[in-house]
Amino acid sequence: MVKEIQERIDSQQLSDALSTRYLSYAVSTIVSRALPDVRDGLKPVHRRILYSMLRQKLSPAAAFRKCATVVGDVLGHYHPHGDSSVYDAMVRLAQDFSVRYPLIDGQGNFGNIDGDPQAAYRYTESKMTDAAMLIMDGIDEDSVDMMPNFDGTTTEPVVMPGAFPNLLANGGMGIAVGMATNIPTHNVAEVCDALTLMVDKPESTTAQIMRKMIGPDFPTGGVLIDNFETIVKNYETGRGAFRIRARYEIEELERGGYQVVITEIPYGIIKSKMVEQIGEMIDAKKLPLIDDIVDESTTDVRIVITPKSRNIPADKMMAHLFALTDAEYKFNMNFNVIDSNGAPRVMGIRDVLLEFITHQKNVLIRRSKWRLGNIDRRLEILGGLLIVYLNLDRVIEIIRTEDDPKAVLMAEFSLTEIQVESILNTRLRALRKLEEMEIRREDKNLRAEREQLIALLGDPEIQNAQIKAWFADIKKQFDKKTTLGRRRTTWAPLTEDITINAEEFIEKEPVTIILSTMGWIRAAKGHLDLNALDLKFKEGDELQCAFHAMSTDKINLFGSSGRMFTLSANDLPSARGFGESVRMMADIGADENIVRAFVLDASAKYLVVSRHGNGFIVAGENCVAQTRTGKQVMNVDDKNPAAFCVPVTGDTVAMSGSNDKVLIFAAAEVPEMIRGKGVILQKYNAERTYVLDVMFFNAADGFGWTTGRGTTRLDDWQPWVGKRATQGRTIPVGFPRSGKFGR
Repeated sequence: MVKEIQERIDSQQLSDALSTRYLSYAVSTIVSRALPDVRDGLKPVHRRILYSMLRQKLSPAAAFRKCATVVGDVLGHYHPHGDSSVYDAMVRLAQDFSVRYPLIDGQGNFGNIDGDPQAAYRYTESKMTDAAMLIMDGIDEDSVDMMPNFDGTTTEPVVMPGAFPNLLANGGMGIAVGMATNIPTHNVAEVCDALTLMVDKPESTTAQIMRKMIGPDFPTGGVLIDNFETIVKNYETGRGAFRIRARYEIEELERGGYQVVITEIPYGIIKSKMVEQIGEMIDAKKLPLIDDIVDESTTDVRIVITPKSRNIPADKMMAHLFALTDAEYKFNMNFNVIDSNGAPRVMGIRDVLLEFITHQKNVLIRRSKWRLGNIDRRLEILGGLLIVYLNLDRVIEIIRTEDDPKAVLMAEFSLTEIQVESILNTRLRALRKLEEMEIRREDKNLRAEREQLIALLGDPEIQNAQIKAWFADIKKQFDKKTTLGRRRTTWAPLTEDITINAEEFIEKEPVTIILSTMGWIRAAKGHLDLNALDLKFKEGDELQCAFHAMSTDKINLFGSSGRMFTLSANDLPSARGFGESVRMMADIGADENIVRAFVLDASAKYLVVSRHGNGFIVAGENCVAQTRTGKQVMNVDDKNPAAFCVPVTGDTVAMSGSNDKVLIFAAAEVPEMIRGKGVILQKYNAERTYVLDVMFFNAADGFGWTTGRGTTRLDDWQPWVGKRATQGRTIPVGFPRSGKFGR
């Protein structure tokens, strides 16, 4: 027994086994689930849903039926997967904000544009729309191949035959293994014009095609703001991006005020999340031009935006909103589809249209051959019926008296087997209809139709004319003048972006910036008396510094890491509470100390100094940080962190160190740099020795220091003057023990 089992073991490399099996899975996912077919624009699950509904006779004129019935039939006969996958796909086909031309008419809760989910399928009902019927038009006329279902008990279509250009009309999205698709929706009337153009002129360029169908037409509307050249380039390659903006209107209010009302949002954006995003940004003062946003939507979208001031131009406010929020969205197009050979590939718009036209020609030829076969059979039967009419009494006698009437009839009247079967299956009540004139009239009409079909099958020009007639009928049904057919997404050629400087709309008012030792910052209105501040702090916290500023100023924080962090004074929290931690407003490390906070003057210069006396001068314009991570100005390490940032206010520098020495040297000796470690300013012999204070003064004004008792001036301070990078001289008599100059 063991030997028998061992003989069945197949030795194979694990990598080869995994590769083979994963490739099979990938192909199955790509072809059978994720990508739509270029011919009908449907994924297998969509095709099976529609085919099941057709077999259940859920036409637009029929009554609604529970979605649970449809889901159950699809699972039982065609789609051996989970019920949620079928129902989710079914719901999407019914959502007028997801597909441009819904294929399912839903009754009940099928979700909404706010992202709320649909009700369970036991509560909802559905039937097909006219668009769905057009997709399946001619399916019972041998127009497409049928294949066995998963258990071989019935058959299902390989592809739908209809002339409705569903791939372009309703688009599609999906993620497969190693590839994805994202096809926008388009206007059917425009697509029919493009198809007609390609039938007449297959050599047409992408630019000529896009003059017939100018970009996407999304179900949620919006404004397409790309230029025509970008649109052509995207459709030429089958890949690219479109910029879609919300549509808005300006409503005038009393006393010269106004409000902006958004009536359409970009496709694929959940309205409630967009409103929430804008609201959070307003609270965080990241949209300083906007005062408030209110969602007043009912069945129609209505989002009301109130400006901070009526003096703010609406176009500038909306340009700022578009730049920072999902009110402007980039749709990334990817025409990755299954072609007529069953292979996935990215196709340009010309290939998509030509593949669809080729499919329609094949459908036309198959339907014509099917009709021609039916006509031939009917003509044969009519010939037999005519013989019955002319010899009715004899035929009845043969049927009544002969044991094998079929053989006798065939021998006596030279009838075929099909003719005899038709005669024998004719009911007595139908004999009254066997009138010679009626038989001959039907025979004549069928022969005329037969000649037309033979001519059609042999002439490509007639085939093209018939296909164009199909497209014309669809265009008429979904004309732009109808509610469903009107273009919703309008095209506005790209213009120069409006330059937004939000600071120019910030009201300039005095504020007092307060920073605690634990890094909590706040801004009090007005210029408070810095010597008489009555402030509360968290337990264990205290005041580190306070200074005056204006609401339009930039506040810089210099950290011990050598990085500059820039905050807007207008964005700082009010002084009613304890403020907000700067570590939440900027990426300042938990172990990093804030060396200094100050109002940044871009035209000024600053001396930055490390703990062990290195430093250089940096221009204020090079201290502006554009991101939360800050801007590295000084290169430091753990043993020699940044310690001071002093504005350059004089021609002479004075430094005091923990070595009890003071050094005075000319500011001209300090180099100006953009970033670096700097040069030695005051030399220290031991690593434990460090700088205590740095100050600037003008030599003409003299040198001194300030304490609680007042200002002390040295009549002769020349003994402490030396060259940069020297140790200096022992502190003068009366110099503060703290080593601080006390400015």
